[in-house]
Amino acid sequence: MTEKDKYQNSIFFPIGEENPYGELFVGQSYLAPVSTEQVPVFNVTFEPGCRNNWHIHHAKAGGGQMLICIGGRGYYQEWGKEAVEMTPGTVINIPAEVKHWHGLRRIRGSHISQSKLKEKRQALSGLRLFQKTITTN
Repeated sequence: MTEKDKYQNSIFFPIGEENPYGELFVGQSYLAPVSTEQVPVFNVTFEPGCRNNWHIHHAKAGGGQMLICIGGRGYYQEWGKEAVEMTPGTVINIPAEVKHWHGLRRIRGSHISQSKLKEKRQALSGLRLFQKTITTN
Protein backbone atom coordinates (compact mmCIF):
# COMPACT_ATOMS: atom_id res chain seq x y z
CA MET A 1 0.00 0.00 0.00
CA THR A 2 1.38 3.41 -0.96
CA GLU A 3 1.74 6.31 1.50
CA LYS A 4 -1.03 8.08 -0.41
CA ASP A 5 -3.34 5.05 0.02
CA LYS A 6 -2.53 4.88 3.74
CA TYR A 7 -3.33 8.57 4.08
CA GLN A 8 -6.62 8.13 2.16
CA ASN A 9 -7.62 5.47 4.69
CA SER A 10 -7.02 7.95 7.53
CA ILE A 11 -9.37 10.71 6.29
CA PHE A 12 -13.11 10.78 5.62
CA PHE A 13 -13.18 12.62 2.27
CA PRO A 14 -11.53 11.45 -0.96
CA ILE A 15 -8.09 12.76 -1.89
CA GLY A 16 -9.18 13.23 -5.48
CA GLU A 17 -7.19 13.61 -8.65
CA GLU A 18 -4.10 15.68 -9.41
CA ASN A 19 -5.08 19.30 -9.02
CA PRO A 20 -5.81 20.78 -12.48
CA TYR A 21 -4.48 24.09 -11.13
CA GLY A 22 -1.19 22.54 -10.01
CA GLU A 23 0.91 25.19 -11.74
CA LEU A 24 -0.32 27.60 -9.07
CA PHE A 25 1.17 25.50 -6.28
CA VAL A 26 4.67 24.74 -5.11
CA GLY A 27 4.60 20.92 -4.96
CA GLN A 28 1.89 18.35 -5.68
CA SER A 29 -1.74 18.82 -4.63
CA TYR A 30 -4.98 16.96 -5.28
CA LEU A 31 -8.54 18.24 -5.63
CA ALA A 32 -11.81 16.41 -4.88
CA PRO A 33 -15.30 17.94 -5.00
CA VAL A 34 -17.21 17.21 -1.80
CA SER A 35 -20.31 19.16 -2.86
CA THR A 36 -21.11 21.14 -5.98
CA GLU A 37 -24.66 22.09 -4.87
CA GLN A 38 -25.64 25.32 -3.06
CA VAL A 39 -22.21 26.15 -1.59
CA PRO A 40 -19.37 24.40 -3.43
CA VAL A 41 -16.97 22.54 -1.13
CA PHE A 42 -13.68 20.90 -2.14
CA ASN A 43 -11.13 18.72 -0.39
CA VAL A 44 -7.61 19.88 -1.20
CA THR A 45 -4.84 17.43 -0.29
CA PHE A 46 -1.23 18.56 -0.19
CA GLU A 47 1.83 16.33 -0.54
CA PRO A 48 4.60 17.04 2.00
CA GLY A 49 6.05 20.52 1.44
CA CYS A 50 3.28 21.64 -0.95
CA ARG A 51 1.60 25.03 -0.62
CA ASN A 52 -0.32 27.41 -2.83
CA ASN A 53 0.91 30.85 -3.81
CA TRP A 54 -0.13 34.08 -2.11
CA HIS A 55 -3.63 34.96 -3.33
CA ILE A 56 -6.71 37.09 -2.63
CA HIS A 57 -10.41 36.21 -2.97
CA HIS A 58 -12.10 39.39 -4.17
CA ALA A 59 -15.75 40.15 -3.45
CA LYS A 60 -17.90 43.28 -3.48
CA ALA A 61 -20.11 41.78 -0.75
CA GLY A 62 -19.78 38.63 1.36
CA GLY A 63 -17.28 36.23 -0.08
CA GLY A 64 -14.06 35.01 1.45
CA GLN A 65 -13.03 31.45 2.17
CA MET A 66 -13.27 28.88 4.96
CA LEU A 67 -10.63 26.20 5.51
CA ILE A 68 -11.32 23.17 7.71
CA CYS A 69 -8.31 20.95 8.38
CA ILE A 70 -9.31 17.28 8.19
CA GLY A 71 -5.92 15.55 8.27
CA GLY A 72 -2.21 16.03 8.73
CA ARG A 73 -0.73 19.34 9.81
CA GLY A 74 -0.81 22.47 7.71
CA TYR A 75 -0.28 26.20 7.88
CA TYR A 76 -2.23 29.29 6.96
CA GLN A 77 -0.71 32.75 6.77
CA GLU A 78 -2.12 36.19 6.13
CA TRP A 79 0.12 38.85 4.60
CA GLY A 80 2.08 40.64 7.34
CA LYS A 81 1.20 38.12 10.06
CA GLU A 82 2.77 34.97 11.49
CA ALA A 83 1.73 31.59 10.08
CA VAL A 84 -0.95 29.71 12.01
CA GLU A 85 -0.71 25.94 12.41
CA MET A 86 -3.71 23.90 11.26
CA THR A 87 -4.42 20.47 12.76
CA PRO A 88 -7.51 18.28 12.27
CA GLY A 89 -10.53 20.26 13.42
CA THR A 90 -8.95 23.71 12.93
CA VAL A 91 -11.29 26.12 11.16
CA ILE A 92 -9.91 29.24 9.47
CA ASN A 93 -12.33 31.93 8.27
CA ILE A 94 -10.72 34.20 5.69
CA PRO A 95 -12.55 37.43 4.85
CA ALA A 96 -12.63 38.64 1.24
CA GLU A 97 -9.71 40.84 0.18
CA VAL A 98 -7.20 39.20 2.59
CA LYS A 99 -3.93 38.14 0.93
CA HIS A 100 -2.98 34.67 2.18
CA TRP A 101 -1.54 31.21 1.45
CA HIS A 102 -2.06 27.73 2.92
CA GLY A 103 -0.13 24.49 2.71
CA LEU A 104 2.08 21.97 4.49
CA ARG A 105 5.56 21.38 5.82
CA ARG A 106 6.90 17.83 5.98
CA ILE A 107 3.80 15.61 6.19
CA ARG A 108 0.80 15.01 3.95
CA GLY A 109 -2.43 16.80 4.91
CA SER A 110 -5.84 17.92 3.71
CA HIS A 111 -8.29 20.69 4.26
CA ILE A 112 -11.80 21.38 3.09
CA SER A 113 -12.16 24.63 1.17
CA GLN A 114 -15.51 26.37 1.03
CA SER A 115 -16.36 29.76 -0.40
CA LYS A 116 -19.75 31.40 -0.01
CA LEU A 117 -20.29 34.29 -2.33
CA LYS A 118 -23.21 36.66 -2.40
CA GLU A 119 -22.55 38.15 -5.82
CA LYS A 120 -22.03 36.37 -9.11
CA ARG A 121 -19.24 38.69 -10.21
CA GLN A 122 -16.35 37.74 -7.98
CA ALA A 123 -12.68 37.51 -8.84
CA LEU A 124 -9.61 35.78 -7.48
CA SER A 125 -6.20 37.39 -7.69
CA GLY A 126 -2.96 35.44 -7.70
CA LEU A 127 -4.42 31.93 -7.72
CA ARG A 128 -7.16 30.37 -9.81
CA LEU A 129 -7.56 27.21 -7.71
CA PHE A 130 -10.89 28.28 -6.27
CA GLN A 131 -12.11 30.06 -9.39
CA LYS A 132 -14.71 27.33 -9.97
CA THR A 133 -15.99 27.91 -6.44
CA ILE A 134 -16.17 31.63 -7.05
CA THR A 135 -18.00 31.47 -10.36
CA THR A 136 -20.59 28.77 -9.62
CA ASN A 137 -22.89 30.89 -7.40
